Amino acid sequence: MSKLRLLKPISLLSFSILLSACGNGDFKYNSQPSFEPPTPEVPQPPMPVDVVPAFAPDGQLSANIRWTDFGVPHVKADNLESLAYGVGYAFARDNICILADQILKYNSERAKYYGPDMVPGSGDSEHLISDFGFLTLDIRNIAQNSIRGMSANSQAMLSGYAQGYNKYLADTGAENIDPACAGQPWVQPISDLDMLTYSLGIAHLPGAANFLGAMFAAAPEGESFLPFPKGSKAAKAAAVELPFKIDPKVTMPEINEQELGSNGWGLGKDKTANGKGMVLANPHFPHTGNLRFWQFHSTIPGYMNVMGGSLMGVPGVVNIGFNENVAWTHTFSTAEHFVLYQLTLNEGDPSQLSQVVDGVNRPITRRELVIDVAVAPGQTIQLAKNRYSTHQGPMVVVPGAFEWGPDGDAYAIKDANTANLDIVDHWLAMNLATNMDEFKQAFRDHDGVIFNNTMAADREGSVFYIDDSTVPFLTDTAITELTTNPLLIGAKQQAGFTILPAFISAFDFDRPVPFEQAPKYSGTDYVQNSNDSFWLTNAQAPITGVSPLYGQVDNQQSLRSRMAHKLLADAAGSDGLFTPEEVEQALLGNRNYLGEAVLSDLLAMCQNQGNTPVNVDGQNVDISAGCSALAQWDGTMNLNSSAGHLFREFAFQFNLAPQWQNDFDPANPITTPNTLAATPEVLTQFARAIMTVESAGIALDEVLGTVQFVERSTPDGQATGVKIPWAGAHNIEGGFNVFRAATSNNGTLLPRHTYPTLPNTMMSVEGEGYHINYGSSWMTVVNFTDEGPVARGLLSYSQSHAFGADHNLDQTMLYSQQPQLRPLRFTEEDIENNKIGEITITSGQ
Repeated sequence: MSKLRLLKPISLLSFSILLSACGNGDFKYNSQPSFEPPTPEVPQPPMPVDVVPAFAPDGQLSANIRWTDFGVPHVKADNLESLAYGVGYAFARDNICILADQILKYNSERAKYYGPDMVPGSGDSEHLISDFGFLTLDIRNIAQNSIRGMSANSQAMLSGYAQGYNKYLADTGAENIDPACAGQPWVQPISDLDMLTYSLGIAHLPGAANFLGAMFAAAPEGESFLPFPKGSKAAKAAAVELPFKIDPKVTMPEINEQELGSNGWGLGKDKTANGKGMVLANPHFPHTGNLRFWQFHSTIPGYMNVMGGSLMGVPGVVNIGFNENVAWTHTFSTAEHFVLYQLTLNEGDPSQLSQVVDGVNRPITRRELVIDVAVAPGQTIQLAKNRYSTHQGPMVVVPGAFEWGPDGDAYAIKDANTANLDIVDHWLAMNLATNMDEFKQAFRDHDGVIFNNTMAADREGSVFYIDDSTVPFLTDTAITELTTNPLLIGAKQQAGFTILPAFISAFDFDRPVPFEQAPKYSGTDYVQNSNDSFWLTNAQAPITGVSPLYGQVDNQQSLRSRMAHKLLADAAGSDGLFTPEEVEQALLGNRNYLGEAVLSDLLAMCQNQGNTPVNVDGQNVDISAGCSALAQWDGTMNLNSSAGHLFREFAFQFNLAPQWQNDFDPANPITTPNTLAATPEVLTQFARAIMTVESAGIALDEVLGTVQFVERSTPDGQATGVKIPWAGAHNIEGGFNVFRAATSNNGTLLPRHTYPTLPNTMMSVEGEGYHINYGSSWMTVVNFTDEGPVARGLLSYSQSHAFGADHNLDQTMLYSQQPQLRPLRFTEEDIENNKIGEITITSGQ
């Protein structure tokens, strides 16, 4: 990306901006604008609910854990601290290595154990960037300064979870845990402070954590950004001889590099056969790494009875799940959670360590950070680096795009999730809700749902949607300029995120958008989201009039979103009312939107072409065999779908230059664009698809279950060679139940294997197909009945990370046989009838 020179005129156009900010035609740059920050609204008092006991009254923790089929723990205790103690213990038994790795990362200790580089000796400096980056975000200090001021509930759950983790580690022994990290020196007991630091690190996932490299490169013009040995002078860093090279490649951040996504439905009494609420949960997340889900059931008799799945290390609360009264799910929001600010440097300060805001100088602060770096077995050195920060947040530099000084500008990032201490309390309030009003109140009282849309339904058949992810609460002035000023509009289009000038405080924010101004919908029909914006949550009642930081309106929808709307319209049978079986079939039927839209026209075109070659970059390609193969395709992405992979490769090519006869129409967003255009480019795209499949050595008419597979890694990261057939679609063709190959960093250092993929596809020659390690993960369908909630679900990659463990592969094999969900054991009778193990753990024993 080239330098954003279009931003430089912001200062030159400041008069027009400031006129709108101040309403004063004779405003002068050094005067004080008549701007006051918005007055914080007084939050409504919480609705009366029973107060759940937080801490064990005698200080001794005790939890009963029963495991049912597929290794699902059901944890029962008398208070939150003991409950989290049991959950932490059960989690560690399945996934201790993942959380230990994350504690290491967010405590800025990767370089201490792994040296400076991700690839040893490469100079990529990835571990230095990570360690200094999270120190720059100050999450450990924030945790230390905040933890004793948090609610008793949050403190109890953080403490109990850490103690449960530690008990498992002590009881099992570090040499006997998951082989992926057994005996590693960084697997150590953890504390509640470690857990809060981890939570704050996760909170930055959709925002500032994407700018760690840019923070690493931040230094005033003429000063080196390189770290230096502790005790030496920063100015001489470039001349200091280190035992390793530092050559990081700092590029523009990708805000959703892992393509986090999901589908979610909340169906109300107007859309269900039994007139009660139903929820479909279908998060699309990585199958390896720090964003795995894990299923559990938590009970405090008389207070809490909740089941579901949570991301790794969430301390005892359920992220996506249900209780006796409400069920809910989340999808990754299109909203923005930070603003990049363009600072106006003080021209009279040669150090470039001050900026001008409202005509007044404000300092850019410098603070030295120190980390340990391994340079040889058992040997470390201390490296120091300067952290630069402002009122807006940490300074960032991306060479060629966001630079410090040459034009009198610099950049800083302000993340709305910094110091977000609501995460545990917010989900706990959802877990405890006894009706939809209390569920909504959780969003009035807290801002802990850091990057998610929420869809919910209750036992009475009401539905609710809200994007209450943590979004900067901009002033009307900032929003007006952001949506009308060509420079700011162009900057956002070029960068992919919002950039605002910092030289007046009217562009700043001091809190997240409040509940009242977040996009939301309540009713008795339905809510849905498949990672497009809030706009068409309910197609009959589009949402508009909210902050542009939440996402777009009147925009073309993804094929997956269109598939969701199509399923809502036609998957419930002739009566239009859903049964749980129909929702499960909608989820797992593996329909294909693009195929349903263009297949017949594509076949007609290629059959008409016959044996006449199609010219592709000077190469003549006979597409007749591909046409014959595609004629066998059943239009779905199931195990026995012949040539499904060939159509997918066409979809990858089609996506590069869509050939639609009818363009997108905002008045008909669910059905446009449509109809395949009869252009030569279509046949060229199909010919390229044939070439891709053949280059991978795969038959054109092969069935998908042979081409698409799951393959586990051994503890040292090698391929097992056991390829497990896998059904499922992909975003590119407009699937709903989607999977893909993810080869990028999965957030951990735990060993794993991936296969390189061909350009513009996820097919691998080396892997001989599609190596699935991302997509549908914690899939559930929850239906309320007169007898209570009835649920079916599946964790597609199974409960345990530990290779060879009893529950490392069982749910995976169930799905591989035939895409299906399984009963979730929620009632006492069902738990006892399917119990496979039980233990009661007590602290101090």
